[in-house]
Amino acid sequence: MTTGTDLLALDRQLCYALAVASRSVIGVYKPILEPLGLTHPQYLVMLALWEREPRSLGELATALRLEPATLSPLVKRLEAAGLVTRARSASDERQLAVQLTADGRRLREQAEHVPPQVIEALGVDVSELLELQARLTAIIERIAPVPATAS
Repeated sequence: MTTGTDLLALDRQLCYALAVASRSVIGVYKPILEPLGLTHPQYLVMLALWEREPRSLGELATALRLEPATLSPLVKRLEAAGLVTRARSASDERQLAVQLTADGRRLREQAEHVPPQVIEALGVDVSELLELQARLTAIIERIAPVPATAS
């Protein structure tokens, strides 16, 4: 039974719409990020570091909403690419501080061209994207707010 009121209809599932949208949008990023030598997850790490550095691995994990075990290999690959360094924090030797290298800072200039390319590739109006991003962020904050200590 697949009527307009079937709560189990695939096209009525939020999880399905989000999963397909996520895969599709991240797929748009792939060819745009390739010239920068970044994968989408690495790009997210770099965005967080371009906002503020150094950051502890824990701070980065919280900001990106990733488990440290998931984040650590990403940071190691960025370090191998010469974009970041990992070192013990001067203020707390228990913390691993992640910081941009000169090459990592310079990459930001190239990355500034990514958002306009993504918008063009998506073929969606900027105001529509901003509204969608605001709505998704509001839902994320209700479901899993970032702890106050993460800022």
